[in-house]
Amino acid sequence: MNALEAQLDYPFGETLPASAAAVPLVAGLAWLRMPLPFALDHINLWLLDDGEGYTTVDCGVASDASRAAWQQLFTGPMAGRPLRRVLATHCHPDHIGLADWLCQRFAAPFWITTGEYGFGRMMSAGLPGVDGSSAVPHFQRHGLTGVALTAQLETRKHYFPSLVPSVPLAYTRMQHDDLVTIGAHQWRVITGFGHSPEHASLYCAALKVLISGDMVLPRISTNVSVFAVEPDANPLQLYLDSLARFADLPDDTLVLPSHGRPFRGLHTRIVQLLEHHAARLAEVLAACGTPQSAMDIVPLMFRRPLDAHQLSFALGEALAHLHLLWAQGRVQRQRDNDGIFRFGVSR
Repeated sequence: MNALEAQLDYPFGETLPASAAAVPLVAGLAWLRMPLPFALDHINLWLLDDGEGYTTVDCGVASDASRAAWQQLFTGPMAGRPLRRVLATHCHPDHIGLADWLCQRFAAPFWITTGEYGFGRMMSAGLPGVDGSSAVPHFQRHGLTGVALTAQLETRKHYFPSLVPSVPLAYTRMQHDDLVTIGAHQWRVITGFGHSPEHASLYCAALKVLISGDMVLPRISTNVSVFAVEPDANPLQLYLDSLARFADLPDDTLVLPSHGRPFRGLHTRIVQLLEHHAARLAEVLAACGTPQSAMDIVPLMFRRPLDAHQLSFALGEALAHLHLLWAQGRVQRQRDNDGIFRFGVSR
């Protein structure tokens, strides 16, 4: 455990759910864990008692391993009781990959925010501009070079649809501050931005539990990237501003993150995240004393070898930090003779 983690409280210790097992955490809520086919190798899902059946919060990618785990859950911990609702915090593949499969199996409604639903439908359809290959010219404008790297990113054209082959054709909209009744409890929707279009976290005051999704994670910082479909976006500012929406939650809130272990210490973790990004911004600003592309910034922020999957997130995140400084007027952006955007300290 690193020094930052040591500042947090993990009330369930080293407990991790086994495959197709449900670990009860508080009244009417159990913790599930599904495998993922990349470096971040798991996602936490939450199974909530909802009267005659259950609500699941998030559902895993569309993989044979995830389907097999769900099949065992249906007859094991769920004891044949149906899913009454599939609720997604946001549209990323590990959160909605099996939503359509689950909704069709149980004739269950799909609950999600409009921003996430629309973007998820676009990505699953592989529409031009949001398909994987659109990232190549976007990142080339920000310093991506080399045949091998470009070819690796080109192979990701069908990456999202392979993990989310379909999205439910209808949905129930969630909005900020909505109260969602699930079984015996009400959950308040807290939307956030920057990581995804309209992320929904859920807070239950009666249980003092926050299902934080990807907005607050205990060990890693949430990825915040600039993507091809919104090339001049400032998502890091949106993300940092969104963290303030958790300010009124109690200090002893139990946080249920999508990755890592449940913890207490929400406000401590938010301070850590704010300080982390402040430090990265200071490093990036100092580097921009000489004009830098986003690709130049990647090794400054990520000091380990990166595969194609990781590189796309690293480039997007480096660009997000540059764009925040650009929006603040602390750096200027210019395009050089090779068509690459470079950011330099404002004079």
